[in-house]
Amino acid sequence: QVRLEESGGGFVQAGASLRLSCVASGLTMSSRTMAWFRQTPGQEREQVARLTWVGDRAYYADSVRDRFTIFRADAENILYLQMNNLKPEDTALYYCATGPTWGIRGRGTQVTVSS
Repeated sequence: QVRLEESGGGFVQAGASLRLSCVASGLTMSSRTMAWFRQTPGQEREQVARLTWVGDRAYYADSVRDRFTIFRADAENILYLQMNNLKPEDTALYYCATGPTWGIRGRGTQVTVSS
């Protein structure tokens, strides 16, 4: 059974850092392009970072570039999102996903940033 499970969210003040984790079972992350998305109520989901399985190339949304880093621990089959200098506008439900239409996804972890 394929499963993605996120953790690491929390309530922090602006300027703080958090590291989100996405643990996979039933699939091998190093063989897939993986991404982190975020979503707030009433808003379209936003892909904040993507890591390709070919060449391990990372891509970021303009809103998070230079503050967020996506990386993977292949031995543990875990995807991470290091988030630094968090801003109130980063408040959202964050989830990891993969698949042709990003249809394989976890439930997410909530990040709340206060000003």
